[in-house]
Amino acid sequence: MKWLCVLAIAALGAACGGSSSSETAGAATAEAPPAEAAKAPEPPADREITIPAGTTLRLDLGTALASDTSKVEDTVQATLRQAVSVDGAVVLPVGAELRGVVTNVERPGRVKGRAQISYRFNTLRAEDETYKVKTSAIGHEGEATKKADATKIGVGAGAGAVIGGILGGGDGAAKGAAIGGAAGTGAVLATRGKELKLAPGLNVATTLTAPLTVRVKG
Repeated sequence: MKWLCVLAIAALGAACGGSSSSETAGAATAEAPPAEAAKAPEPPADREITIPAGTTLRLDLGTALASDTSKVEDTVQATLRQAVSVDGAVVLPVGAELRGVVTNVERPGRVKGRAQISYRFNTLRAEDETYKVKTSAIGHEGEATKKADATKIGVGAGAGAVIGGILGGGDGAAKGAAIGGAAGTGAVLATRGKELKLAPGLNVATTLTAPLTVRVKG
């Protein structure tokens, strides 16, 4: 009977020990850290691409300019209207912004000389990057007014001849023509030629005079 009690107690102890070991193993399994998630692929590295000198930049003028109001060193802005590509890759997208300054302004003369405006771009901004650029100057020239000037003189001479003829016959007509022509010439001398005005949206173009290296994503 004593041996049976001893065996029963031993069996009970073994059962309790097994249960404890199982619980310990289960707890260890539950506390194991999850497997590390797979890393996302790295984005492609940026590349530097050089745009060669002589490349044409086709632009939309963004600043209004006029020979009677613009001044040298005034800011000029424009945007790229045609993307620039190198080896099939777009390096300057449409809308890239260029900024520069007015380099020359000439008002039209009273006797001769047309109105002129020139400007040049020196910075370019594309894809949140700003670059120094060297570009050729862009120049515009106003219309000639010789035909209009000749018309003014001719009208003055004709009107003078008519009045002179009425007042003094043939000699009066000749004198009147001379006086009227002189008056017409005076009107030309007192009046400037046509001013030059450039509106925003005007299509213009310039070229790079030095290579430009830009950073392209991907």
